[in-house]
Amino acid sequence: MAEITGRAFAAESRDTPQLLSAAFDWLARAQAEPRHAHREWRERGSALLPLGTRFNSVYLPGALVHVAAGTNDLDVVTQMFAEFLDGPVIHNRPQHQYYVLVERTPVLPWKEKYPEAPMLGTGQFLSVPASDLTGPTGLYWAVRPRIVGDLCAVPSVAALIHMARDPRRRGTR
Repeated sequence: MAEITGRAFAAESRDTPQLLSAAFDWLARAQAEPRHAHREWRERGSALLPLGTRFNSVYLPGALVHVAAGTNDLDVVTQMFAEFLDGPVIHNRPQHQYYVLVERTPVLPWKEKYPEAPMLGTGQFLSVPASDLTGPTGLYWAVRPRIVGDLCAVPSVAALIHMARDPRRRGTR
């Protein structure tokens, strides 16, 4: 069973240092020089990674997430992400924003279908926190990647947005 540590979700059996290190090495290889990403994580706590090479990201405004979760309680939101999306999610707490890492997918059709939660891809960059930044303040992992290639399924993210669009959920926060 999974456990929430602070506000960041980590799987007990799969969150070994070797797997976590390999997962972040994989993320770093989105940059042409992966060692630059590792240096940025060490020196600044986050690395600016290009999107559209290894993964894309879906931007979820906090209000949308809170409607889908039925609450603005960060522990409940984190648990929802961990169970429903089953992949890495970054929380920018000061801006009340979430960024879900997803497989590379054509961006334009997504943006047309889900304008309230745009997909970011080729030509854009994402500030990705270091592996040890697990909240609860600043830019941190709500759900860290666990293994190489760990990404959220695009249909799951779409389902979360549909939950938020459901008029019966409005006002349930």
